[in-house]
Amino acid sequence: MQDKKASEKPDPCDKQNSLQVIITCICAAGLRYWLMVSNYQSIISNHIEVSTPLNSWKRVSEGLYLLSINVDPYNGDLLHETPLSLFFYKSLLQLYRQQIHWMFITFDLATGVMLFTIARKYINELYKDENKNKNDFSKDSVQYILKPNQLVKSPFYVLLAFLFNPFTLFSCVGYSTTVFHNFLLALMLFSVVYGFSAISSICLALCTSVSFYPVVLIVPLCLYFINVFKSVTKAVISIIVFVVTILLITMFCSNYGKSFTYFKNVYGCILSVPDLQPNIGLFWYFFTEMFDHFRDLFIYSFQINATVLYLMPLSIKFRKQPFLLTVAILFLITVFKSYPSIGDVGFVLSLVPCFAHLLSYCQQGFLVGVIFLISSSLAPILWYLWIYCNSANANFYFGVTLAFAIAQIFLLTDILFAQVKREFMLKHGKDRKINGDEGILCLE
Repeated sequence: MQDKKASEKPDPCDKQNSLQVIITCICAAGLRYWLMVSNYQSIISNHIEVSTPLNSWKRVSEGLYLLSINVDPYNGDLLHETPLSLFFYKSLLQLYRQQIHWMFITFDLATGVMLFTIARKYINELYKDENKNKNDFSKDSVQYILKPNQLVKSPFYVLLAFLFNPFTLFSCVGYSTTVFHNFLLALMLFSVVYGFSAISSICLALCTSVSFYPVVLIVPLCLYFINVFKSVTKAVISIIVFVVTILLITMFCSNYGKSFTYFKNVYGCILSVPDLQPNIGLFWYFFTEMFDHFRDLFIYSFQINATVLYLMPLSIKFRKQPFLLTVAILFLITVFKSYPSIGDVGFVLSLVPCFAHLLSYCQQGFLVGVIFLISSSLAPILWYLWIYCNSANANFYFGVTLAFAIAQIFLLTDILFAQVKREFMLKHGKDRKINGDEGILCLE
């Protein structure tokens, strides 16, 4: 009886964590507001690393204006947002009474808090699972399972990594609609880790309707319900709800947009890449230099590489770690999508502290950090030299974006290999024999 009463008492650590989260959010909101009302806002919003043809708020504002005067905003190549997105933005502007900065700040902070909650749930479940199965581990590797202090640190690091990451910070300050897409992705992950199959499928359908690439996340979503919640029913419900929601979104968009002309402007732009404005991705440079008669072949190759090429092998290998699989696929989408922005990169990087227990098995941390730092610093400099000073060319800027993509790939592969190493070590121990010979698993 006493144990039950003790368990019902509020944990002081929880109160302290809540206070830390509140203070962190207030500081993050203040920093965003200060940048938004300063002269830096217009500079940040005009940078191609922040604003792309698909997430530019200026294009959204122009589309809403054209819609208000009964002009089809999808005539031409100005707007690449869906009619549902336009309806959503119009409603938000009415709700916030044109206070755009508070609209973006609210959604960005909500995303950060959800990622904190997602990380805490994931780490706690992983901790319980490892302690439950520790008898199956090697005796000399039990000391390497998760410790209670990691349950507190990792989620808070995720919150800090999102709210104070320059990539997500500049994306919010620059009025990038990636803020809302990140919110939907965070809501989807939140629903998945808490087992809300219908809500997670609806959020995934909304993400897919905006960006198309998240459609492949239906695989790790189903694997999560099958392997973590041991429920095939939830997985089936997720697929059904996802398909039905996609159909309903299509019907709404066709009625609100009064036609299907938006298909070409939204999904046609994503898939065929007609706008070759430079960004941090890989498409623009290749297709600027490409001969027209090779264009279709390489479009198919690039899009397959961005969607389904790595899906099946990763899903087979990491089917029992669906959360890690989800993050890996988000990494690949960010690297290989046609119009990426630093907001996409910042969202995925903020999830890396969820795997802090794998860092001791990683080997490329210093190299990845240096490449990120150098490429992020050089990108705006080389852009200025190329466009404004005419003392550089496209090769300089593309070299930086290529290094930036390589850093993301190195980071992802390092985490995946670290997961494999840790699994092997927990099962076989730090020292193990191979064909009678002594072998040592290197952890350094």
